[in-house]
Amino acid sequence: MRRFYIIGFLILVLCDTFTQVAFKYTAISIPHTFDFSWVVGLLMQKWLYFAIIGYIGAFITYMTLLKHAPVGPAYAVSHLEVVTTAIAAMILFHEHMSALQFAGSLLIVAGIVVLALGVKEGHEN
Repeated sequence: MRRFYIIGFLILVLCDTFTQVAFKYTAISIPHTFDFSWVVGLLMQKWLYFAIIGYIGAFITYMTLLKHAPVGPAYAVSHLEVVTTAIAAMILFHEHMSALQFAGSLLIVAGIVVLALGVKEGHEN
């Protein structure tokens, strides 16, 4: 069962991160005129559809995980995308992560680890 959780959580994080990256590519690929031509341009962007596919993949993965995993760690891991998306943005879009953002990312990861360890200990008692 542990392998199921690890693979499921990895797929969830990958789908979520992919979705956010696809939205970013969509946003930078169209002019922001906010008129009918913008809507048409938006609908013509392949990255928008990749983002939708990513959301569907994340939803299916999350629902499958919730069926078997404790809700606390599953919910926490579903928010690991904040960290992975920031890392992807640094690599793909040359965005900067401040020291405060880095510290926040470490706290998010630490919180997920603590939640996961807490569930493990809870099952052993």
